[in-house]
Amino acid sequence: MAIDRESLVKRHNPVLEAADFSSPLTVGNGELCFTADITGMQTLYGTYRRTKMPLCTMAQWGWHTEPVSGEQYAYEQKDVIETEYDFNGRRVTYPVECVPGNERVYHWLRQNPHRMNLMRIGLVWRSCGAGAAQCFEEIGEAEIDAVRQELHLESGMLESRFEAGGMPFFITSCCASGQDTLAFSLQSQALAMSKAAVLIEFPYGSPDMSGADWAQAEKHRTEYVCGEKEEIWRCVFERTLDRDRYRVTLMSEQTAELVKAGEHAFLLLAGSESFAFAVTLERCGLTEKTLKPMLPADAVQSSKEGWKDYWTRTGIIQLHESRDERANELERRIVLSQYLLAANCSGSVPPQETGLTCNSWYGKSHLEMFFWHEAYLPLWGRTDMLEKSLGWYMEHLPQARENASKNGYKGARWPKMVAESAQDSPSPIAPLLIWQQPHIIYMLHMAYLENRNLEFAEKYYILVKETADFMADYAVKNKDGVYELLPPLIPVQECHPPKDTANPAFELEYWVYTLRIAVQWARMLGREVPDGWRDTADHMAPSPVKDGFYLAHSRCPDTYESFNRDHPSMLMAYGMIDSGRMDPEAVRNSLYKVMEVWQEQTLWGWDFAVMAMTAVRLGEPELAVELLLKDTCKNAYIKNGHNRQETRDDLPLYLPGNGSLLLAAAMMAAGYSGCGHPCPGFPDDGNWKVEYEGIHPLPC
Repeated sequence: MAIDRESLVKRHNPVLEAADFSSPLTVGNGELCFTADITGMQTLYGTYRRTKMPLCTMAQWGWHTEPVSGEQYAYEQKDVIETEYDFNGRRVTYPVECVPGNERVYHWLRQNPHRMNLMRIGLVWRSCGAGAAQCFEEIGEAEIDAVRQELHLESGMLESRFEAGGMPFFITSCCASGQDTLAFSLQSQALAMSKAAVLIEFPYGSPDMSGADWAQAEKHRTEYVCGEKEEIWRCVFERTLDRDRYRVTLMSEQTAELVKAGEHAFLLLAGSESFAFAVTLERCGLTEKTLKPMLPADAVQSSKEGWKDYWTRTGIIQLHESRDERANELERRIVLSQYLLAANCSGSVPPQETGLTCNSWYGKSHLEMFFWHEAYLPLWGRTDMLEKSLGWYMEHLPQARENASKNGYKGARWPKMVAESAQDSPSPIAPLLIWQQPHIIYMLHMAYLENRNLEFAEKYYILVKETADFMADYAVKNKDGVYELLPPLIPVQECHPPKDTANPAFELEYWVYTLRIAVQWARMLGREVPDGWRDTADHMAPSPVKDGFYLAHSRCPDTYESFNRDHPSMLMAYGMIDSGRMDPEAVRNSLYKVMEVWQEQTLWGWDFAVMAMTAVRLGEPELAVELLLKDTCKNAYIKNGHNRQETRDDLPLYLPGNGSLLLAAAMMAAGYSGCGHPCPGFPDDGNWKVEYEGIHPLPC
């Protein structure tokens, strides 16, 4: 019997009955997100910002660059002083250290471009009887009660009921599916009495978590035109922040009054008890084509149809008939993670770690996290969603080639921390990190295996080839004919000094695994296989072992004594992939040693999925469930479904945790190539009933 998907999804609709400053709810479409407070808007903006969970309106295209000065717009990569290293007898340079005298360049390149908060939309309250703009003020948390807010996951509709000033409000909010349009419907007698108004205001861009600087009114412009005596009420705002421009169009079938309330602030006065309006946002300057703004009813219909299509076509896992008391919580995390990742991370640019909810690391994408954000998609039958961001890799292949060639390497070297431009960011870590290199090969292979479409493989083979060319050239052949990964490098576990790190276990196995995939693709497509790919994969150094335990890298004999923190990356070499070279019993020893000695508070959200996947391959399903749901500070999944990193104020959400959960859940349900057991990640003790549709095994 087919799974009743609508009932499954509705079971986990988030419901709030009071302000929860850690769990605001978001509507979005992968390209645009709007995060709301308990009013369904951004009424309590200041309160949420003070509690380290800003309310933002963010888009994949929403980047801002703050000029260096009045005379100079930007610094370039050549302006940063790079650190010199010896790499196997030759000189290489990377923008790692912040050199005295070069600080401004270093930090400017780290922070620019930054993702920006495009606008705030919220309610304000009339405080006096006369005057339009001057008599409205912010609504405080204490003035709002009788709250019931529900996010309808099946339709993307956010419904918010509450009272303010003793008067009831009902507001619905949503984001259209195929266009960057938000829609709001408000019902309250307070609107007809002009006791309440909608506040629309625009900030300057900022690299901070909120993406907004409200103190620099003179640095940006807001020009607006409102139509008069038209059948459709329309108001257009043209926004200019230095060289960045975007347009915001308000549309309604009802007439409203717009009153200027500040340099970049406006009040929308409805004049009726019910008022619906849509907000379409678009970037200016990249194309002459402009969007056709949507009416609110069309945006609502688009949201409903888009989410219905999503839940109909995506893979699904149902656990609610299980007797194990953990089943409902795991099902909740799976469903909410599917919603959050679709809303935040399924767009045209590799996502930042906080998606489109707020800024982390200036809003820049971390390409080593691309895997945890989106690798689950082919396993859940949604390669089409992954393809949206694959175009970014194709577009920026020239920059990746340049990144490799500047240090004398062949092929394409993918940076770690980037804005939409793909320019590498100076960092004490990012330029030396290497585990993001194989991701694109592995993920493309997953995507190919979903449908075995040769046209897909032909289209993206250039990414496989150029990435494999770099990987083979980066590995160094020693006098014994063995290939090594030598310093300077930083492994997954970033606490290791780059000059002392050699042959990290996971990276060795990932190189072997994905170079073999590259060979397979070349043969499949009738292309010549470069000798370096095969030779490197066949003669890579073995992963380092001591006393029956895998080490972080070959120069780290005290892995479990002095480096028992951050990511236990040696487990990834068997859990996330299987190169066929790892000793299962040594892996088992390593997993149990990590559980015994690791500093648990230093683990990150996706580490628990890695450990669970490792347990699945080792044939320990009870341990897999225990690890995936471990009750600890970095594995918390709060009311809105976000994986909150509770010990870090700068990460109120962490979407790689959600993505890793879905990857692990797929493996636990559908297994992995050659495993031979149904649902290998769930105990066969009669307490679990696992139903799934459209889930593919993890490839080996």
